[in-house]
Amino acid sequence: MQELWLIMVGTVLVNNLVLAKFLGLCPLLGASQRIELAAGMAMATTFVLTLSAALSYLVDNLLLQPLQLEYLRIISFILVIAAAVQLTEFTIRRISPALHLSLGIYLPLITTNCAVLGIALLNTRDSDNLLAALTYGLGAGIGFGLILILFAALRERLQTADVPVSFQGPAIALVSAGIMSMGFLGFAGLTRG
Repeated sequence: MQELWLIMVGTVLVNNLVLAKFLGLCPLLGASQRIELAAGMAMATTFVLTLSAALSYLVDNLLLQPLQLEYLRIISFILVIAAAVQLTEFTIRRISPALHLSLGIYLPLITTNCAVLGIALLNTRDSDNLLAALTYGLGAGIGFGLILILFAALRERLQTADVPVSFQGPAIALVSAGIMSMGFLGFAGLTRG
C-alpha cells in the first residue's frame, strides 16, 4: 500500500508529466484558456491516461512479451490509446453534450497527446503489476489535471494583468509554466528517505 501511495505522490507532484517530464505541453497551452474547459479536459485526459495505462500494461504483459513482440509496443499502444479516446469521447457525448461541444477538437487530440503514450511506455519499464500501472496512470492524470487547472486559472488572471506587449500570448504562458515548474521542484524531497 505504501508503494502505491509513493507512486501516486510521485506522479502527481514530484515527477509531474508536464512540469518534470515536459509531456503534454500542447494541450496545456491549447486547452487552458478557461478553467471550465481545462477541468473538462483534465477529467477526460485522466480517464484516458488511467484506462490506457492499465490496458497497455495488460497488452504488453499478456500478449507482446510472451510472444516476443516487444518491437510492436508503440503501434499496439497507439491502438489502445485510440480505443480509449473513442470510448471517452462517446461517454462524454452521452453524459454531457455541452462539455463535448466545448472541448471540440481537443478531445480527439488526446490520441496524439505525447503524455498518454509516454505513460504507456513508462509503465512497461516502471510498473511491476497491474495495480501499480493503474495507480501510475491515475496519478499521472491527476497531476496533469492539477497543472492544467492551475495553469488555466493563472492564464485567466494574466488576461487582466498589465503584461508588456512583447510577452503577451504564448511567451508569458511559457514563462509562467517555467516558474510553476520551479515551484514544483520543492516537492522533490517528498519521496526521498
